[in-house]
Amino acid sequence: MADHGMMLNIVTYLAAAVVMVPIASRLGLGSVLGYLVAGVVIGPWCLKLITDAEAILHFAEFGVVLLLFLVGLELQPKQLWALRKPIFGMGGGQLLLSTLCLMPLLHLFSLSWQASLVAALAISLSSTAIALQILNEKNLFNTRAGGISFSILLFQDLAVIPMMALIPLLGVSDVASGQPVWVAVLEAIGVVGGIILAGHYLLPVVMRFIAKTGIHELFTAFALLLVIGISQLMDIVGLSMALGTFIAGMILAESEYRHALETVIDPLKGLLMGLFFMAVGMSVDFGLLMTHPWKVALLVLLLLVVKIAVLSFLGYFGKVSPKQTPFFAFLLSQGGEFAFVVFSLAVSTHVMSRVDADLMILVVAVSMMSTPLLMILNTRFIEPRFQVVKQEMVMEHEQGNPVIIAGFGRFGQVVGRLLHAKDIGVTLLDHDPDRIEQSQRHGFKVFFGDAARLDLLRVAGAAKAKMLVIAVDDKEKATEIMEVVRNNFPHLRIVARVWDMKHMFKFYDAGLDEGDVHRETFESAMKAAGSVLHGLGFERQDVDEIKREYREHDTEVIAHLYEAHHQGDDSYFHASLRMREELSRKLLRVKE
Repeated sequence: MADHGMMLNIVTYLAAAVVMVPIASRLGLGSVLGYLVAGVVIGPWCLKLITDAEAILHFAEFGVVLLLFLVGLELQPKQLWALRKPIFGMGGGQLLLSTLCLMPLLHLFSLSWQASLVAALAISLSSTAIALQILNEKNLFNTRAGGISFSILLFQDLAVIPMMALIPLLGVSDVASGQPVWVAVLEAIGVVGGIILAGHYLLPVVMRFIAKTGIHELFTAFALLLVIGISQLMDIVGLSMALGTFIAGMILAESEYRHALETVIDPLKGLLMGLFFMAVGMSVDFGLLMTHPWKVALLVLLLLVVKIAVLSFLGYFGKVSPKQTPFFAFLLSQGGEFAFVVFSLAVSTHVMSRVDADLMILVVAVSMMSTPLLMILNTRFIEPRFQVVKQEMVMEHEQGNPVIIAGFGRFGQVVGRLLHAKDIGVTLLDHDPDRIEQSQRHGFKVFFGDAARLDLLRVAGAAKAKMLVIAVDDKEKATEIMEVVRNNFPHLRIVARVWDMKHMFKFYDAGLDEGDVHRETFESAMKAAGSVLHGLGFERQDVDEIKREYREHDTEVIAHLYEAHHQGDDSYFHASLRMREELSRKLLRVKE
């Protein structure tokens, strides 16, 4: 019966996620808010399908552990060393200023100074799960705001160690025979040192041995054993599980098995992160909320206002751009998941009463649910204001440029720099704030936002421009931009970057000229193939002949496959096989 109940719970979680998350995403609310609402709906205060939210929350925290392991895999030790100043400067400043501002305010709510200090420290921490999920979704890890946010989150994980050691000193522990603090500190140092040494010398050997077996499931099992084992070891000595797996991931960042580990862990991370957010939604005590609604609302408001003010202040000194500052401040404004652990320890050591702890847990949970709403507020109302002001200033002093480039990454930059060098006016559309700032310093006219938005295209001068270069690094987004432009600015000639032939055919169907649609890797691949042939001993004139034959054949292939493309997948597949055989016959005629 217990197994039956567990399976029923799993079905409930999955069903709630499958229903609520797509609805929230379609409404533009984001997946995090979808998971939170799903948790509220199935939790003890709504449908009552799940009642033990605390147990689920403890299990779901493993999703945060997996996420930090993956983040560690992307961050090599030398990169971490380069971040030491923002980690300790910005991270330390955020925790110190937030605690100093919140402690006296909490003391006004009849908390003792010890309870006020612990509560201030706890709610000064931010949610690693929510912040990293949003940075992932918006692809803003590599921006200035994203980098400082990650530095602050990492410092908070490090700060948990002394924070947990401080709490027992403020109260009376139930465990009379507890070990001295210095012993716990030595244990923590020993465990972290052991993880570092094992990661450098033991893990590569073990993974190489497992990889040689050729059994994929065994590698999967070892990856899970590694993460779970390290997290439990850190938990035993009272350290952050996420911090331990982050260190392990960072050590393995230079390993040849890094990508294999990412492939194994990433799907599990996504599921457990969703479960974590649902557990937060289930943990909201609506009974306490209905009993003290104004008190809870005031505490949540104080928490958000203080942290947003502190983060905005730090963002200014951290050289975060004005239009990124609201996003940066909202991103870390909520309380964090580790606050739940801090409050539990505070109760067990009699630093805080159970009633006060439950109230603060509710405040943290509600603040977590506010973050997706703050993100929507920023995206829909605050960011456009910065953009409109900048656009108005530009339009007052400049005429519209003849060329608009949508996407200024590695492809768009080549086009833009060439045109700029010929003194041809170019307007750039991009969603990366750092890239925009850099482009502005080089003299480009730039607009921030989604290039598929009709209002942005109008303000950027699409009605008067002559050409649009679609250079975004997203296949679906490129197609969407093309459709919006064709429907609203039919005079605008489009030059497009495409991924493959099927993507290219979508642009042909829309009426674009063949000479204006360019596969992004074709020319560089042709040059690479020529280098390979020359390195294998082919004469230069033969290489040129082979490349000429291939280009002519490629033109024929496009024509045949475009026709077959409209006759179905089977026709397309057989046409592709015929053209491949014909290419072999042609090239074999070229002198080797």
